[in-house]
Amino acid sequence: MLVCTYISLLYVMRIVECYSSGRVTPSCTDMTPRHRDISAQQTASPYLVISDQTSYKGGDEITVTLKADSTLFRGFMLQAHEVGGSDPIGSFTVTDVQAQILSCNGMPNSVTHTSNVDKTKIQGLWKAPQSGNLKDIEFRATFVQTFSTYWLGVSSSRVIYSGRSDPTISAGLNTTSRPTAPNPVAISRGNCGSGKVCLSQPSGCDPASDANCYFMSAETSSNSSDIHFEMSGSSEGYIAMGFSNDRMMGNDDIYICGLDSTSAVQVQHAYSKGRFAPEILPLGNISNIQSSFLNGVISCSFTSRNPITTQRSATVNSLYYLMFAYGPSNNGKIQFHRSTFVSEREVDLSHPQTVGTNLPHIVKAHGALMLIAWMTTGSLGMLIARYLKAVTKGTVCCGKDLWFTAHVFLMSLSVAATIIAFILIFSHVRGWSGGAHPVLGCLVMILAFIQPLAAVFRCGPDHSWRFIFNWAHALNAVAIKFLAVAAIFTGLSIIDRTSDMWVLKVMGGFVGWEALLYLLQDLHFRLCQKDAVEGIPQLMKMEVILLILFSVGNLPFLVAVLIGIGMS
Repeated sequence: MLVCTYISLLYVMRIVECYSSGRVTPSCTDMTPRHRDISAQQTASPYLVISDQTSYKGGDEITVTLKADSTLFRGFMLQAHEVGGSDPIGSFTVTDVQAQILSCNGMPNSVTHTSNVDKTKIQGLWKAPQSGNLKDIEFRATFVQTFSTYWLGVSSSRVIYSGRSDPTISAGLNTTSRPTAPNPVAISRGNCGSGKVCLSQPSGCDPASDANCYFMSAETSSNSSDIHFEMSGSSEGYIAMGFSNDRMMGNDDIYICGLDSTSAVQVQHAYSKGRFAPEILPLGNISNIQSSFLNGVISCSFTSRNPITTQRSATVNSLYYLMFAYGPSNNGKIQFHRSTFVSEREVDLSHPQTVGTNLPHIVKAHGALMLIAWMTTGSLGMLIARYLKAVTKGTVCCGKDLWFTAHVFLMSLSVAATIIAFILIFSHVRGWSGGAHPVLGCLVMILAFIQPLAAVFRCGPDHSWRFIFNWAHALNAVAIKFLAVAAIFTGLSIIDRTSDMWVLKVMGGFVGWEALLYLLQDLHFRLCQKDAVEGIPQLMKMEVILLILFSVGNLPFLVAVLIGIGMS
């Protein structure tokens, strides 16, 4: 039996090693990882497949990029297919050390990983067949995040075969569509603040030189009601700008530049109703449309004489918050946006200026309170209950044991801060937004509220069922801690727009530091347990030293993350 077990383990290890090396020939036909009975994810992929050309002819070479949005990937498989087809076509070459050619059916028509190292970006060069019955193609990829988590059939935009007439633009959308330009539309920061209103993310970026710049501008004509709009940004589906009476989505006038099923860029006029898909409107009085989609960047500019219509007004001279959003699309229909940002104040489009995108103070206050509660007071309260209880018995403060008084005080502060933060953000949002962050925040709020409530009705110390409360109280505290840290990470990922995501990295450093100190406390506590009665003064001294070290070490992490929130 033992021999069989070893053989089975060696077999599994070989399979895992084979997968990590990228030699996945059995996956050639359907691009599905052979990870036992694990199914592909059904959620939107956090990864992109980007082609640097929107059309091709026989023998052309196209650079294809696999790109991670925020979640890194370990494994991948890339092929080119005719739209609607199942067999890989063409051939690939690679220069990236993290990529290799995989021959399927004897042809170098697939690209896979060389190791399971985390990746953010992979490029391959695809060469079209010289002849044959060529058709429109798309590049398809499988992305593997972990052994049990992968996305299948992530596709690029359609690449048109230029050996035939231009495809008919799909009907059914109330839009004006233009063929994608061979060169990007010339959009830059030039004249921002002096001739036009500009909003960008990151602040001050220039779309003319930065492919990661999300930018919009509005320039009002001095002698007419014409407004010339520009917008640009990296997206696999669409970019959109909106005009609103508040910082919330709903009752907003918006313009969308998105890709249709043929990768042509369309300009759409719409009205946002908030949580539902926007209502597409007649394009109206729009002229001078220019658009392009190149290297994954959508750019468009146009002149509008349409009045800006919101719930409050329908004039071009009103003050509006400017909004920018981007996300995926499906055959020309926009999907839920991946990200959005809003101007820090209302803007008069007739007065040229550059406007920032700072977070509202109420959102910053929400984040600061949650950080203070679960990076300092909550952590200290849990440590005191765990490690100082045994060594401070008999030391009384306010008629109770010192450890108990300190624990109750610190945890009460944490719960109060959590409740206030919860109220602040819901009073600002006035509704429910998508994503994991609000779900995690609500769970933290519910469990944090239950914790002191259960403590009030606990049975006495000598009751036979007291151990049930002790275990439940401890497990609930651990659950709150883990959920709070997850909520902080997801919240910071929403607001951290720094180029190297340093705020998230600082938070990661804090988690490592806190885990290290917890381990040191626990190790010392267990080693000294047998001498606790004889050496309580010495034991208490060391516990207090470790507690002070923990507090002092937490402080720079807390200050750094608070500064990051303040700068957001």
